[in-house]
Amino acid sequence: MNTLHELFTFWQLQAGKLGQQTVQHIGLTAASLLLGVAVGVPLGLLLTRRPRLAPWVLGATGVLQTIPSIALLGFLIPAMGIGPVPAIFALFLYALLPIVRNTVAGVRGVDAGVVEAARGLGFTDGQVLRRVELPLALPVLLAGIRTAAVINVGVATLAAYVAAGGLGEFIFGGIALNNPAMILAGAIPAAALALVFDAALGAVQRLASRKRSSVGLGLLLALPLLATLYLLPRATGRLQAGFSPEFVGRADGLPGLTRTYGLRRLPSVVLAPALVYEAARNANVDVIDGYSTDGRIKAYRLQVLHDDQRVFPPYYAAPVVRAGLLAAHPELRAVFGKLAGQLSDSVMTDLNYRVDYLHQEPQAVAQAFLRRRGLWQTPRPVAPGAATVKLGSKIFAEQYILAEMYASLIRGYTNLNVETKTGLGGTTICFEALRSGAIDMYPEYTGTGLLVLLQPPAAVIDSLGGDAGAVLGYVRAGFQQRFGLEWLAPLGFNNTYALLMRRQQAHQLGIASISDLGAYLRN
Repeated sequence: MNTLHELFTFWQLQAGKLGQQTVQHIGLTAASLLLGVAVGVPLGLLLTRRPRLAPWVLGATGVLQTIPSIALLGFLIPAMGIGPVPAIFALFLYALLPIVRNTVAGVRGVDAGVVEAARGLGFTDGQVLRRVELPLALPVLLAGIRTAAVINVGVATLAAYVAAGGLGEFIFGGIALNNPAMILAGAIPAAALALVFDAALGAVQRLASRKRSSVGLGLLLALPLLATLYLLPRATGRLQAGFSPEFVGRADGLPGLTRTYGLRRLPSVVLAPALVYEAARNANVDVIDGYSTDGRIKAYRLQVLHDDQRVFPPYYAAPVVRAGLLAAHPELRAVFGKLAGQLSDSVMTDLNYRVDYLHQEPQAVAQAFLRRRGLWQTPRPVAPGAATVKLGSKIFAEQYILAEMYASLIRGYTNLNVETKTGLGGTTICFEALRSGAIDMYPEYTGTGLLVLLQPPAAVIDSLGGDAGAVLGYVRAGFQQRFGLEWLAPLGFNNTYALLMRRQQAHQLGIASISDLGAYLRN
């Protein structure tokens, strides 16, 4: 009941945004479906006349269906950039299989006697197709379009990861923020849209079944009108921002910046965390969120805007461990502690640079660092029947590096087995994996533990005053009491949130701090 109340409250507060996302979602689905019909129907008709091509074409469209959506979008971005174009093209590819297959099945399913009778009346091949086969095949053909529409409504949620909008913005923001109400705020309307599309196209299909007419032509004429909803002009401005879903929803992210610095005139789009740096580098957007120790800041010549109002709290990295693991293997406390205070901001930035830009393997970078610090030891043999320590990480380079460091230390200083489960996604996935015992430890950040996982009242946050020691003490006590998890000593670097711009553009505009950005937007 509490989640339901939060859901309706969220919808009430975000009514305007919900309406905008719904229109975008309809437009994405309609535009891709239009392309699917425009290409898939003629292609299916061609296959009925060239049956030898059918296995190859249907096989190729079937392979497209098996490509994961995120991977397909990742392939398209270098060629098409970000925004609705790659999203619509990806959805179009997913729509092809059901449309082509049902077109072929519908035409092939027309009674051969009816076709022969038409030819006996002197109908040409084209007349047979237009006057006999297509009208009789239309119900089956529309069933394929109906299937494609439902598929695309669901897959269109992923368009939020490439700044194409849609209801996925709420879904992925809710996942990143561990906010069930926010997830449902996007998931429920998306499911409702799928039902609406299915019902509407089902009605068209039943009409076609009764009248055997070219009612599908009306569908094709209606689709461009729906697609134009998505192509309505968006908010524009002198600068465009691209933010990750987590940053958009977190109190210490965009809401806090907007409140403190007055960034309301900064139009923004939502991007997958892995894409924000590439978007800035390629000038798809001008302002992005990032992390102060990210190696791509150096590689892509980006500038960190000074947080002169101190909105971002401290984000000191530290290992978070299941208490049961330390009780069973107390020697691990000292092993994990070998990295305490060893990594400064500049050192971590350099390690990230090596992985993000120089494309060195995280394991090689981690082991080279341990050797330089005199912490490396040759791996010991695993004892018979030894327990397996499962190390997790989020889905970015810094976490991969830290997980490999800890794995090397465990192998070198104990006889335990080690398994790394890297790239688990965002904060919520890693945290829930730790609570459930799927992993035993992962590196977390004090600011994330405070604001995303503990979520104390604003008065408590204000009382901590952004003091690193106070934040760590509060998080450590809260995790122990509520979750039975233990925060060990921090590693030394503060990977706080940051706003970034291309260095040359920031210099040209005279923007060195977030206050400068706010002043620029107001002028």
